[in-house]
Order: sequence, then C-alpha cells, then structure tokens
Amino acid sequence: MTSSPSVPSAPSGEAHETGSDVSPEPARGRSLYDLGQEGFVSPLTLVLVRHGVTDMTVTHALSGSGEVGPSLNAAGRVQAAKAADAVYRIGRKDWDRVPHVSRVFASPMTRTQETGGAIGRRVGAHVETEDRVREVHFGQWEGLTGAEITQREPENMHLWGMGDHRAPGGESLHDVGLRFDSFIVDAAREHASLAREGRDEARAWAVASHAVAIKSAVAISMGMPVSSWSRMWPQPASMTLLQLRVREDGTIAERHLLAFGVPTH
Repeated sequence: MTSSPSVPSAPSGEAHETGSDVSPEPARGRSLYDLGQEGFVSPLTLVLVRHGVTDMTVTHALSGSGEVGPSLNAAGRVQAAKAADAVYRIGRKDWDRVPHVSRVFASPMTRTQETGGAIGRRVGAHVETEDRVREVHFGQWEGLTGAEITQREPENMHLWGMGDHRAPGGESLHDVGLRFDSFIVDAAREHASLAREGRDEARAWAVASHAVAIKSAVAISMGMPVSSWSRMWPQPASMTLLQLRVREDGTIAERHLLAFGVPTH
C-alpha cells in the first residue's frame, strides 16, 4: 500500500559559494523527501513511543488490551521520563528534518497513559486518548508467557505468529495493523485539512503505544507480508519515526520509516 521512497538527486537548497564542496545545512523541519511537488502539503511525522516497562514486561507475561493495567513500575517511570526528553529533543537537538512534537496521543491502557502523560508534560501538550493504537487483545492468553502458551497450544501460538490467526477470544496481528492504520489515515486527513485552512506546515505528533501495535503499524505501512510482522521488536520506551507524504486531499502518497525502535534510555 506504499510506494518506494523517492530520493532526491541532490540536497535541497543551494551550496554556498565558498570554494569548497561542503554541503549546506539542511532546512530545519523540512523533510528530505519534501521535493516541493504541487498537490502535496508539508509532511506529517508520527513519533511512535512504546511505553516503559511494567512488572509484566519484566516477567515476559503477555499484557494486551484485555485489561487496562498494569501501571509502569519504578524503572518504567524513569524510562518514560527519558523517552519524554528524547521526544522533546526532536527538531531541537535531534532529528533536524522533523519539527517539534506538538500533539500527543496515547492508547487507553494505564501504561501508555502514563508514558503519554510524561511526554505531554515535557512538550506542553495534553494527552488525547486514541483507542485504535491500543495493544493487541490476547484474549484467553492474557497474563501467560509465550513459553506457557507454546507448551499448551503449540500450533495456535505458531499460527498466531504468522499474523492472521486470532488468539482465543482475542485479535490477530493483522487485526491490530488494520485498526492502527485507520488512525494513521485519519491523522493524514486531519493534517491536510489544517493545511487547507491556511496552516500548511510540517507537523510531528507523538503516539504512546505498544510493541505489537507499533510493529504492526510499521509493517502495514511498509507493505510487509503479515507472516513477517512478528519478527520485529521495539524495546520498552523506544521511538519509531514514520513520516507521511500527504496530498492536498488528505490521502497518503508515501510513507517513510525514518527510524525503528531507537533506544531512549
């Protein structure tokens, strides 16, 4: 559902006539893939942040969206604060091709609300709850470890990892990717709508989400076969940057994965 990234043949801007071949400073906040084509608005970057650790993360127990909890533990709260600092640095000290994060979304789960809250306080934005970016629903597997499920239901666990098989009473990876993708599509439409209202500017919005949700969103954006989605693992409190090239009508022309699972602590 995406096309290959369009790479410009030369850096944007003109070189200074200094008698050297030193490239000019990149335009801060301007995407490498923003080639000034007609019919496009400025890029939208989604900064997907996995929540910090909980006690269930430490024990490798499956913690999906069937339960609102658990909360971040002490280490997870420290991780969330460091992730918030990393998000704040975007467009300031880091990621000069991405603007400052101006908006923060979080899934309804306690751990993402806490992580999103830390980000929101750091960048000066309130947290908007978005149900579509919640974690996969593990159904009857909630609270079990992968080893326990494999011992009880080896065939079902294998099929679930292939992407289209649903956990008993729960969701498949593909289910998660489709609902997260609907949020991405709507975000692009809203971004284009703001541009049509006279506010055509590059934007970056943070999304506090979960491991399976983030990798499913990335995989469906990159057109990866669903059977390979389970092979990616963003670590707790890591950042993933997905930049959208959006047309004036709000449709997405291209999606560029700028980074996946970047550590913040």
